[in-house]
Amino acid sequence: MEMHQVEQKATDDQLDTKKKEAFWELFTTECTYFLDHLLVLKVVFMHTLQYLQSKEFLSDVDAGLLFANLEELNQVSLNFVTRFFSAIKDHLVKPMSSIDFISVLEECFQGNLCQSHQIYCLNYTSAVFYLEKLKKREDFGIYLKWCEQNELCKRRHLSELLVAPLHKLTRYPLLLKNIWKSTDAAEKEIISSIKEKVEKSIRDLEGKVKWLDNFQKFKQLQEIIIWPPLWDQDKRYFVPECLKHILRDNQTENILSPTKRYLLHEGRLTLAEHIRLTEVYLFLFDDLLLITKPSRQKKKAGGSDMRLIPVCPFLKPELQSLVEDSTSCTVLDQPIPLDRIILKNIDPFHVTVFGQRNAFLIQHENRYQQCIAAFLLQAQTESAKKTWMLQMETAISAYTKRHLSPQTSCFTSPTESSEI
Repeated sequence: MEMHQVEQKATDDQLDTKKKEAFWELFTTECTYFLDHLLVLKVVFMHTLQYLQSKEFLSDVDAGLLFANLEELNQVSLNFVTRFFSAIKDHLVKPMSSIDFISVLEECFQGNLCQSHQIYCLNYTSAVFYLEKLKKREDFGIYLKWCEQNELCKRRHLSELLVAPLHKLTRYPLLLKNIWKSTDAAEKEIISSIKEKVEKSIRDLEGKVKWLDNFQKFKQLQEIIIWPPLWDQDKRYFVPECLKHILRDNQTENILSPTKRYLLHEGRLTLAEHIRLTEVYLFLFDDLLLITKPSRQKKKAGGSDMRLIPVCPFLKPELQSLVEDSTSCTVLDQPIPLDRIILKNIDPFHVTVFGQRNAFLIQHENRYQQCIAAFLLQAQTESAKKTWMLQMETAISAYTKRHLSPQTSCFTSPTESSEI
């Protein structure tokens, strides 16, 4: 093939030469991607893990979470390079004919090349986070070290190989752009449409990653947040045992549906309660504030043992540590809608009087502007306090802008009836 290229360069025009070089770059980079990354991941790491699991070693390791649709990616990439190579061979057999690269590109990119990469990329963050947890285990460490010593790895670690499909997907538009530069008008239109398809796939992926981030985050929150029954929240409410079943069947856990809201800020604070200070964990959503109390739980009623639940990689390290310690967050009071919050800073003067440093007050008002609850909260530092107050003020302002219209504003008077 190299001899053929040398002979042809003398007769080919410059544009055609650049076109062949651009196609050749796409082909060789795909070969490198398949042989040095995908195939190594499959043969060295995935097949070894499957063999060990068949011998009842590392049987609790989730290969699907670690490698996602790696098998499908291998097949898609292999089909791509095989089809490409066939077109080159056909050209060598019939030297007078031109290489039909355009049909190869249409066939491959109109197929599931982009979709299969999307599926892998959506799982990537969870896979890397899962890998970091597995590295802490001695048995998995032995397996990992043995695989990474294989000469096919070329001294690369598993984490370096796992990221290859992400890099490859983002590189396709650049390779296609190089081809587009050296093609004629008719081919430019086809290449442009293929390039646009790949770029749209990347844009869609970004949106799906954000959606998946939010979905996984709320799924984890549903596992760790406990909603106590009414009679446990406030002892003033008496419900006979024979009637408790009526109130038990409520949909409070659906409040944390990932399709309804977004988590804006979270973290530990200290709540002043009568003569003691209590550690609390706050969740600030885009429409409400939730105050919870961390407490160790053996198992959530109707839920799973939290030690067996993979921690969502999108949670803050502070909350991740709570989950890993099998800690649940019990809701202290009813959720506070953002349009019912009155936020007040505690003047430094009161620090010496009440002994509260870095404190601020949250008032919960009902629809009649009556204060029905108040929470005196204390942050670890002045900076943390300012961050919390800024996050709340920003969230309240954004919520008000979304829901307050001139028709519903309390400052506008209804038009009087002509009959009055």
